[in-house]
Amino acid sequence: MESGFQFDWGAAIESVPYLLKGIPYTLLISFGGLFIGFLIGIVMGLLSINRNRLLRWPATAYIEIFRGTPILVQVLFIFYGLPDLVGGPIDALTAGIAAIALNSGAYISEVVRGGVQSIDKGQTEAGLSLGLSRSQTFKSVIWPQALRRMIPPLGNQAIVSIKDTSLFSVIGVGELVRQGQIYIATTFTAFEVYFMVAIMYLAITLTLSFLLRLMERRGLAST
Repeated sequence: MESGFQFDWGAAIESVPYLLKGIPYTLLISFGGLFIGFLIGIVMGLLSINRNRLLRWPATAYIEIFRGTPILVQVLFIFYGLPDLVGGPIDALTAGIAAIALNSGAYISEVVRGGVQSIDKGQTEAGLSLGLSRSQTFKSVIWPQALRRMIPPLGNQAIVSIKDTSLFSVIGVGELVRQGQIYIATTFTAFEVYFMVAIMYLAITLTLSFLLRLMERRGLAST
């Protein structure tokens, strides 16, 4: 059975200026959340390999909880559940950034743990034999090497987090998908608008992938 549908390029192109209004929110939530998530990931990743159980267990619990639950549930909990606990509303943008930060922080913790543990123990012994303290050895010898190895998986996490922002339309954040939904409500051109939304997400993630490959070619990252 023929549907008779014809793609309307005019409607798709006309939606672009409206959809572009959502990109700043998408980027703000993505990179704002990722920056905080990176800081959380460093702390939790290092705590998760600490010999002290009282420090290691809370970090492990955080990582397992946020890796083991959907980010959609996490943002709904933050936006609708936390206000009952803190006694006041949480705006949608703050909830989105917090969800990306906490979720990406759990995954970045594992990246940090893997990166640090991938450095040969002989590097630590070499630093100590040169008269460096353990903290100096970690800061000057271990961390720079581990960070280079972390860049590819951190890039992958950034791409995942950017795509995850599309879920936050459910709490009314004015990102790309939400802008598309509002536009569709007045024009009824769902196929064309969601097609353009997909193109914009693809443009953002491909640009990020290109920059990461450029860093790898220039030797700023290693596997």
